[in-house]
Parts: sequence; structure tokens; C-alpha cells
Amino acid sequence: MLALRQAVTRRKLALLIILALIPLGLAAILDSTVAEEGTLIGPVLGGLVISVTLPITVMVLATGAFGNEVEDRTLSLLTTKPVPRWTIVLAKFAATVVVAAPLMAAVAVVITMMDPDGTGNAPLAAAVGVVVGVVAYASAFTWLGLLTTRALGFGLVYVLLWEALITTFLSGTRYLSIRSYIFGTAHGLNDRAFGEDLTIAMTPALVGAGLVTVVFFLLTVRRLSRMDIQ
Repeated sequence: MLALRQAVTRRKLALLIILALIPLGLAAILDSTVAEEGTLIGPVLGGLVISVTLPITVMVLATGAFGNEVEDRTLSLLTTKPVPRWTIVLAKFAATVVVAAPLMAAVAVVITMMDPDGTGNAPLAAAVGVVVGVVAYASAFTWLGLLTTRALGFGLVYVLLWEALITTFLSGTRYLSIRSYIFGTAHGLNDRAFGEDLTIAMTPALVGAGLVTVVFFLLTVRRLSRMDIQ
């Protein structure tokens, strides 16, 4: 409950609402002017929500999960309690997922349903892909927030340089990209609405997302257990 309260402060809640309204507003404008298939799913959902809005939303929540505790020197109050370190990490991680996953999934579903190509199970495919991405990003950025006080800066560099640039031009790196895991999952569930650009097969996408989640979760537990907390 403490982690949830920290995740939904007024300032963060206002920022999350803005991040959600920007792609929805753009989708509404395009929907009223352009009615071609894939107009919203490609540029808005893929180019804006999955590539930019989703990772930034999760980054804001996850990096602050422990980052705020470190800056305020209140982390020691949590670590002195007689509970395993993994339960503390799980609470922080879960709070980010609980807040970000429904919000981003709802945005993805609405945009997909507005697209003429978003028929059948396309909204479900978009939602599942987005949730997979939220979980993986949350684990990675929670670790980053505990590792450094400059987590937001490093996170933005990762998203803009690696996810948005390098994986776009070097196809082999997509197996190490959370964004590709999202596209791969959505494409695997509905290959008509979600094209093959920037995607990998669904199985390696799910395996990759699972590995990222588990590895960074364990790294966060290890970091929390070994760091000098004052």
C-alpha cells in the first residue's frame, strides 16, 4: 500500500494522465481525418505509445519506487523490518505494474479499436503485448532506480538510443529489445493488424520478456541486500 501511494501522488498522476491523453488525442485527430487501415496502429500505437509513452510511463513509476527512498534516506526504515528483501522488491515492482499496466493497456485497446484494421482479437493482442512490455520495463527500471540516482537520465538514453534507434536498423538486436517483445507478442496474436516490422516470433518474445523480468528482479534483490543503507 505504501508503494501504491508513492506511485500515485498528484504530480505523478497528472503526468500519467497527460502521457495517456497525448496519443489518444492524436488518434482522435487522425481518426477524424484519415480512415485508412493501419493509420492508427502503426504510427500512433507502435510509433508513439509502444516506443515512447509506455517506457516513459513505466520509467517514471519504477525508477522512483526505490529512487525516492534513497534520496529521502527512508530506505533504511524498510530494510530494518524483519522481512525478506525480495518481498520489498516485489511490492515496489507490483505497484508499478498495477498502475501502469491497466492505463497503457486501455490506451492501446482504444487506439486499436479506432483503427479500421483493429478487428477481431486485435484489441486483445495490443493489450497483452503492452502488459508484457510493462512487466519487463518495470523490472528493469526498478533495478535502475536502486542502482543510481540518475536513473531517469540513463533510462531515457536507453529508450531513445537502444530501443528507438539501434534496434530499428540492426535487426539482430531486436532479440534484446523489450519493444520488440511487445511487437512480437501482439503480432503473434494477430498478424493482420500488427505487421512484421520490428517484430520477432512470439515464443522468443515471451521468453525474452520473461528472462528480462526475472533477471532484473533478482538483480534488484541482490542490490538491495548488498548495498550500504544509511
